[in-house]
Amino acid sequence: MTTASQPSVPIDTGRAHPARVYDWLLGGKDNYPVDEAVGEQLPPEAKAAARQNRQFMHRAAAWLAEQGLDQFLDIGTGIPTAPNLHQIVQDILPTAKVVYTDNDPIVLRHAEALLVSRPEGVTDYIQADARQPEDIVQHARQILDFDRPIALSLIALMHFIPDEQIAHGIVRDLVAELSPGSYLVLSHAASDLYPELAAQVTAEYAKGGIQLGFRTRAEVEQFFDGLELVAPGLVTATEWAPSASGSVPEGSGIYAGVARVV
Repeated sequence: MTTASQPSVPIDTGRAHPARVYDWLLGGKDNYPVDEAVGEQLPPEAKAAARQNRQFMHRAAAWLAEQGLDQFLDIGTGIPTAPNLHQIVQDILPTAKVVYTDNDPIVLRHAEALLVSRPEGVTDYIQADARQPEDIVQHARQILDFDRPIALSLIALMHFIPDEQIAHGIVRDLVAELSPGSYLVLSHAASDLYPELAAQVTAEYAKGGIQLGFRTRAEVEQFFDGLELVAPGLVTATEWAPSASGSVPEGSGIYAGVARVV
């Protein structure tokens, strides 16, 4: 079952949007010249970071489904790029339920066509902003059972909320709604791994009207306060459950972690 119909909201093609810039970095076509203009000014490493981030999501989602997690709340979904989260988890658990959320109207348009569930499961889509977590949870409760474990996915989202107190407050409020046995999956751009590159990326996004708040490892770790990080802990995106064991992972400027609600 798939539900994604919501009131149409105009798409602002004159202002860059993170979801569309990310789509451009991944080689997608669902972006506008204003988004491409931002992407073109970013260092080449930005494309690698987008790919690494996406691959981390794939590995983490599959691992959670293998643990039996059959409910997912993905905030900051971005423009669908196959395989999407629901395709990964429903290949393992066909009855899994996935609720997607993003604040860009273009994502809704693609969600209706591409975020299509297996018949045994459910996908749903909410057009909402992460800064209103109570609205997201209220809608998600119509699909997901918050008395059972849920995987909360915040992939490359929180560095688009520069204010430290607001960013950590959003995650704290969302996690507070989850039952024990739930998980937080989070990736976040680092300010301290490649400082010069981080400063360049931040400056170029700012020229496009997008404010970023890259964070240190200690600051990212605060998102997991009170939770139980699973192995290998908070590491770079390429170090989290690398596919080729024993090999040296590719360098990455993205922190990533998965933690259990206890």
